[in-house]
Amino acid sequence: MKELKQKLSQVPKSPGVYFFHDIEGNIIYIGKAKILRNRVRSYFTKPESKDAKTQVLVKQIANFEWMVVRSEVEALLTEANLIKEHKPRYNVFLKDDKTFPYIRITNEPYPRVEIIRQKNLSKDDHNYFGPFTDAGYLREILRVLHKIFPLRTCTYFIDENTIKEGKIKVCLDYHIKRCEGPCEGLVSEENYSKMILQIIQFLKGRNKDIQQHLMQEMEKASTDLQFEDAAHYRDQLHAVTQFMKKQKKISQDFMDRDVITVSSENRLGIGLVMRIRNGHMMGREKFILKLHDAEADTKKIEQFLLQYYASTMDYPKEVLLEIPPADTLNIETWLSKSGKKKVKLLVPQKGEKRKLVEISKRNADLLLGELKLKQAKRKELLNKPVLQLQEVLGMEVPPRRIEAFDNSNIHGSNPVAGMVCFVDGKPKKSEYRKFHIKSVIGIDDFASMREVVHRRYSRQLKEKNPLPDLILIDGGKGQLSAAKSALDALGLGYLSVIGLAKRLEEVFKPGMKAAQNISKTSAGLHLLRAIRDEVHRFAISFHRSTREKEMTKSIFSGIKGMGAKRTQKLWKSFKSIEEMKSADIQGIRDKTGFPLNLCEKILAEVKEG
Repeated sequence: MKELKQKLSQVPKSPGVYFFHDIEGNIIYIGKAKILRNRVRSYFTKPESKDAKTQVLVKQIANFEWMVVRSEVEALLTEANLIKEHKPRYNVFLKDDKTFPYIRITNEPYPRVEIIRQKNLSKDDHNYFGPFTDAGYLREILRVLHKIFPLRTCTYFIDENTIKEGKIKVCLDYHIKRCEGPCEGLVSEENYSKMILQIIQFLKGRNKDIQQHLMQEMEKASTDLQFEDAAHYRDQLHAVTQFMKKQKKISQDFMDRDVITVSSENRLGIGLVMRIRNGHMMGREKFILKLHDAEADTKKIEQFLLQYYASTMDYPKEVLLEIPPADTLNIETWLSKSGKKKVKLLVPQKGEKRKLVEISKRNADLLLGELKLKQAKRKELLNKPVLQLQEVLGMEVPPRRIEAFDNSNIHGSNPVAGMVCFVDGKPKKSEYRKFHIKSVIGIDDFASMREVVHRRYSRQLKEKNPLPDLILIDGGKGQLSAAKSALDALGLGYLSVIGLAKRLEEVFKPGMKAAQNISKTSAGLHLLRAIRDEVHRFAISFHRSTREKEMTKSIFSGIKGMGAKRTQKLWKSFKSIEEMKSADIQGIRDKTGFPLNLCEKILAEVKEG
C-alpha cells in the first residue's frame, strides 16, 4: 500500500481512464475521471470510511495504471469499451457472450437486406438495425419485408459492369414476382434505391407512408387495367396492415424514444430496452448483466446505457429512465454526437412517459424473476447426481470437484496416463492433464498410478491450486491402494478417493474389502460412469497419438531429408507400412513428389524394418 501511495504523485491531472490490478496482474476494476489524480487518490484516502464494496476493492489492489484521453466524453466511451473487453470483476458489464443479430442493409448499387451476427459493431457505410434479442420477432420482420418488397435474396455484388457482362441470370424469385431482376438490369438502380428507402422507413416504424404509397400504386394499376399488379399491391398493403395491428400504439406524439430500466438482485441483473418508433412499440430487447453486490443504481444504469448504445446505430431522440445515470451530461453529448442529432436523457415523474417507465420496470422485474427461477432449476438439476454421490459415499461435503485418473499402454510400450476434471457434474477441459510415465519400467499399473497421483498433487500443493473433493481411479483395489499410498505420502490422506472397477461397475473405498452397495439406477453412479468413460477415452487417445509419433519417429528419424512435414505427407499418402512395402520407388515419388534418392531410402528403410 505504501508503494501505491507513492505512485499517486505520478498520476496526471487530466481526464482519462484508470485500471486497478490484483496481485496476479488481472484487471479488477476500470473507471473514468475528469481529473485522474483526484479520482485515483480518493480510493486510498481514508478507505475505512468508504462503502463495503470499495473497501473490498481497495484491499485487492496491488497496482494501478492510467490512460490519458482528450475529454470527459472520450473517457466515458473508452471506459465502456474497455469494460466490455476485459470484464473486470468489480464492474458492471453485459454478461451475454453471444453475438446478437442485426439487420444490415448493405452499401451497394443494389443493396441486400440480411441478418448478421456480430459482437462488436463497427461503424461503416452499411445501415444497421438492432441488436435484436428476440429472434422470433426478427424473423417476423424479415418475413414481412420479403412479402411487401421484391428484395433480392442472392449474395452477388451487382453493378452496371456485372449487368453488362451478363454474369448473373434471373432466378426463380423473379419468375414468381418476389424479385424484380436487378441482376439483368430489369429494374433501375434509382427505382431499387427508392424501395430501399421505403424499407428503412419501415424499419423505423414509418409504416403509414408505405401504406399510402401502396394504396396509390394499387389505384393507379387498377385505373390502367393492370389488375394482376393491382392484386399484388393489395396483398402487400394487407401484409403491412396486419403487421401494424401487431404493433401496439403506445405514444400519441409519434416521437422516437427508448425506455430503459435495470432490475437487479445481488450479482444478477436484467437490462431492458423498449424501442418505440413513430409512437409504436418496435421491440423489447433484454440483456443479462453481471453486477457487483453493492454497485450503485446510478452506476448500473450508466454502464448499461454505454454498453448498449456502443453496440447499436439506432439512436432515438429521447431515452426515458427510472433514475438518472452518474454522468448524464457527458452521456447526452456522446449519444448526440454518435446519432448526429440531439438526444435527451429524461427521468419523467408523471404522465404518459412515467407510465412507460413503470411498464418497462415491471417487465424487467418479471424477467429477472424468470431468470432466477431458471438458474435455480438448472442448479438443482446439476447438483442432483453430486448430492446423491455425497449421500451414497458418506461424504461430509458434496463432491463438486471430481478428478479421475486412468493408465494406458500396450504390452508396456509408451506408458501414459490421463486425468480429467469435472466441476458440478460437468467436464472442465481446461483442467485435463496428460502424463508420460517416467519412473516405471515394463507393465506395472499400480506403480504407474502411484506415480501420476503423486506428481499431480505434489504440484497442486506447490502451486497452491485447488484440491478435489473426490478422486476417482479407473480400476479395482490394486490401483486404488496405489493412489491412496501416494496421497498419504503427501499428507493428503484426508481426501476422498474411490476406485470404479470396469467388470461389474463396483465402487471400492480404501480399507474396505467389499464394494459399496450403490443402486445401478443411481444418478450418482451414472455420473461416476460418465467420468470414468471420459478419462478412459482421454488416456486412450493420448496413448494412441504418442504411439503413432513414436512409430513414425523410429522408422524415419534416421533418414536425412525426412523432416516432420515430409513424414506427415508420407503418412497421408500411404495408410500403412505394408502399403509402402508393396510400392516401388517411382510409386512413392508419384504419391509424394519426393526426390528419387529420398524415395529409395524410404523404401529400403520400410523393407528392412
